[in-house]
Amino acid sequence: MELTLEILDKTHIRSDFDCGHPSLDNYIKVQASQDVKRNISVCYILSDNPEKVVAGYYTLSSHSIPLEDLPEDLAKKLPKSYKDVPAALLGRLAVSTPYKGNGLGELLLLDALNRCADLADSIGTLAVIVDPIDEKAVSFYKAYGFINLPDSERMFIPIKTVKASKAS
Repeated sequence: MELTLEILDKTHIRSDFDCGHPSLDNYIKVQASQDVKRNISVCYILSDNPEKVVAGYYTLSSHSIPLEDLPEDLAKKLPKSYKDVPAALLGRLAVSTPYKGNGLGELLLLDALNRCADLADSIGTLAVIVDPIDEKAVSFYKAYGFINLPDSERMFIPIKTVKASKAS
């Protein structure tokens, strides 16, 4: 099996994608290409090359976090004049069932975090935000250093943390 990571295009075979979460399955089959065309998000595909069968994917888009939603120890270090602070949103991350158990979720997550860290060198980005779909996803993200945003289902990891782990 040879896998390639690239931006979604019309040659990728998405029709059989099944990760066990209908909302994530439907997104890649129906919505992802429309979001890419509208510049709402970028969808990165891990495909089974040369067939281009989608083994997994993730999406990235720009986002912001209300300053008041950040943990107090982080918020107090930021100017009070900002109502929102810039962030990257890792909107979706999924691996198709036949490919699970091979570390592809980790591969996708680390690629996304590295892209966000690189982007932060060109545009202000305080953190990467995720919306875990279930408790298994919460555990997955916690294992990589994500923490809960207070009073929210969302989790985040500061870009400084991502850059520090990238350097080591």
